Amino acid sequence: MKVIRFPDAVSVRCSGEWISLTGSTETWKHENVQVKFELNSEVLSLFVDAPGHELEFIKCSWKQTYPATSKFLTDQWERSYGDLSWESPAFTTSPPVTGTVATTPAVAKRSPWYLLISDGVLTQAYGVKTGANSFCSWQISAEGLELILDTNSGGAGVLLGERTLHAADIITTESLNGENAWHTDIRFCKMMCPNPRLPAKPVYGINDWYFAYGNNSRDLILEHTRTMANLVNNPSNPPFSVIDMGWSVKPAKTEDEYCWGDDFTLGNDKFGDMSAIASEIKSLGMRPGIWTRPLLANAKDKPSSLIPIRRDQKDLKERYLDPTIPENLQRIGNIISLYEAWGFHLVKHDYTSYDFFGRWGFEMSETMTVPGWHFQDRSITNAEIILFLYKTIRAGSLDMYLIGCNTFSHLSAGIFELNRIGDDTSGNEWSRTLKMGVNTLGFRLPQHNTFYAADGDCVGLTTRIPWEKNKQWLRLLAESSAPLFISAQPEALGEEQKHYIREAFKAAAKVQPLAEPIDWLTNPRPEQWKLNGERVTFYWG
Repeated sequence: MKVIRFPDAVSVRCSGEWISLTGSTETWKHENVQVKFELNSEVLSLFVDAPGHELEFIKCSWKQTYPATSKFLTDQWERSYGDLSWESPAFTTSPPVTGTVATTPAVAKRSPWYLLISDGVLTQAYGVKTGANSFCSWQISAEGLELILDTNSGGAGVLLGERTLHAADIITTESLNGENAWHTDIRFCKMMCPNPRLPAKPVYGINDWYFAYGNNSRDLILEHTRTMANLVNNPSNPPFSVIDMGWSVKPAKTEDEYCWGDDFTLGNDKFGDMSAIASEIKSLGMRPGIWTRPLLANAKDKPSSLIPIRRDQKDLKERYLDPTIPENLQRIGNIISLYEAWGFHLVKHDYTSYDFFGRWGFEMSETMTVPGWHFQDRSITNAEIILFLYKTIRAGSLDMYLIGCNTFSHLSAGIFELNRIGDDTSGNEWSRTLKMGVNTLGFRLPQHNTFYAADGDCVGLTTRIPWEKNKQWLRLLAESSAPLFISAQPEALGEEQKHYIREAFKAAAKVQPLAEPIDWLTNPRPEQWKLNGERVTFYWG
């Protein structure tokens, strides 16, 4: 078993300047800045005090070497983007760091939340427990291992004042005798999230997005539901019918108001009474679900209640609610509660990571967001703010399932029953489904039922995607143990497709062993899988 060691060096960055701390083992200091470690069983907890400082980062370094045969598997901040794989280290030389910290050695890319290292025999894992109060990433270099804890608030350092920040709980492990890298990954995910919040039964169903793409309506949703409900016969675990984007009221453009975002408390003219639609979906034998975007503001919101416009903001037609303002959190919680009052059984909430930072996950490299801006409350870190937001969304729902999309993985675990683990698949391009869907499932499936129910996204069953390709993707999802959602264009549904959907729903509705990608160490889009004890080869093309 891998034993946690105290770091060999600790530094912090305050107001743009790196400062080396002096100390050893438990306590590291520089003037009134202190980083303290507490070792409790298998967990190394990190606490920091920085009164009077704008604390931006903490860096912990360990001296370590790696066998020449080692490969590394990284995670992502939120969704993955078809870019996960076991890689040999490709170190890049970092520029000299000015100030009191020595030149940084050559490093590879950052790994958000956790990192796996394997030489083909022994697998080592390094990570932080879910629900951390900082954004944590790992970085390997030719000389060692670094953990970087981002404690910013917005794009500026947090002002902790006199409080002590419990920044993260660090854990490590290594493979047991006879345990391959896949099963070490699963076991380590369980260690990082000891208390996941999981659905009572496997989740499956339909979603209109990948054939309607927002051009939906009450009639289309009910037609989709009616057709697909005829392919299910499982009264003990009925499927979901999720209404995606397109149902809410669009803002009216006037000379006096700036057009920002939808009103997510009302159905538009194509939908009408949303509670009536929820009732009709239930009468057809499915459980109703609905999409929403919690942080999107509208033209009625005062500028003082919004996140400041950021220098790299791409769409100035959108503005976002500042989640450090209590009234905004209350409003978000009330909207989630409204959906439950309407009779919905599931809420898919979207865009919280993008709306929060103004960047997609793959753009969050050296910094999570553009520097120079902050929320109204600067005394709490970005991770703490996100946790407050997610817990508010959770509190708005007593009995509904919540699925996060474009949400931070490590901060969603233990709060939401489901989480989208990859970027969008497609109803238009098979290459996108292959990149985003198969890659995501192949490398983040260890998070399924350890962090949450891990949703690899939909089967976009349309006339634009070859059925021979989609049939394979349908089988993999249906027999993976993970959630299965299908977007089925009516024109793409023949008797053969209906037969396979019926079988897929039957499989997805029951508890199954977790699928295992056999060739994931060498293939970023695994083709060899173990499904229900059977070795299956997929021909992705």
